[in-house]
Formats: sequence, structure tokens, C-alpha cells
Amino acid sequence: MPKKAMEILTESMFYVLMAFRKGEMCGTDVADYIDIHTGGRVQIGPATLYTILGKFLEEKYIREISVEGRKRTYAITGEGIKAYNRELSRLRQCIVDAEAAERSERG
Repeated sequence: MPKKAMEILTESMFYVLMAFRKGEMCGTDVADYIDIHTGGRVQIGPATLYTILGKFLEEKYIREISVEGRKRTYAITGEGIKAYNRELSRLRQCIVDAEAAERSERG
């Protein structure tokens, strides 16, 4: 059975929502947050970031709260927090499954 759109987030999407949990941000702030909190491991370019922001606006995971010239600032919504928490739970379960598989293969 096919998954619903946005049921599983990409790594970049996950980190964008993680950034917004800190507070209101513009796109540059989000990219900086991701760079800092992943030690540079996850690089998100402007095209990818603004595509994700557009999807998140459509899904009502974020809302635009201010516009100053070209700078747009966004905040996470309740739906966005739910999506982040669902993905966090899914990722934690992946780790549990992987660790259980390792233990059974060793032993």
C-alpha cells in the first residue's frame, strides 16, 4: 500500500522542523541551525529549503508570520510539531529494530 504524502519525512525535512521547534526563523536561520546542529553533515541549499518550506506551508506544518522585503519569517504549527514527533518516533523505532537485529545476528 502506498504511503501518504509527507507520512515519512526526508532527512532535510526532519531537520527543518527541528529548527522551527527552537522558534520563529527565516530560511537563512533554518539553514544555519541545521549546519550547526549536524556539524556540517547536512547541507541544505536554497532551492531544497524553499521547496520544503512551500510544502510545509501547504501542509500547515508552518505558517508565515512576517515579511520584511524578501525576508520571510515562519513559525511551526501544532500540525508541524505532530509531524516532527511522529518522525522522531519512527526514527527511534528504526534504531531499536537495528540494535535488536545486531544482537540476534551475534548471538
